[in-house]
Amino acid sequence: MGGFFGAVCKSDAISDVFFGTDYHSHLGTRRAGMIVYGENGFNRAIHNIESSPFRTKFEKDVNSMRGNLGIGVISDYEPQPLLIRSHHGPYALTTVGKINNINELAKEAIRDHHAHYSELSTGDYNPTEVVASLINTKPSFEEGLAYAQERINGSCSI
Repeated sequence: MGGFFGAVCKSDAISDVFFGTDYHSHLGTRRAGMIVYGENGFNRAIHNIESSPFRTKFEKDVNSMRGNLGIGVISDYEPQPLLIRSHHGPYALTTVGKINNINELAKEAIRDHHAHYSELSTGDYNPTEVVASLINTKPSFEEGLAYAQERINGSCSI
């Protein structure tokens, strides 16, 4: 199981996101990522942390990332956070959990909403992409988030 950390600051949030996410690094050992939003838009970094710890992989990124809004994630399998561009506008999304009905939700979105998904190396669906497709089926972000929470069977922190 992974974990995530978010920060909203009046000034630059990258240090808070870096150290807050690093605190969660004992929860997962495969992938990690951070994204911040500021004057220049989104800035994201994702790394494989199977052979090096989080701090080592992201030290250099911290020097070039700036923004007062940010999230970081330690993930079991899939690269994230994702930067989603939809009718809601651009937004960053990360998830942690186990979606028991992920195949059903993904196939339904493909069939009913012409959604598409990038394939993971395991051949599975990226849970964060599936959650984004659920959110994007509704007219507002808030309605989409509520819809995703309603439809997911299992656990999913968003």
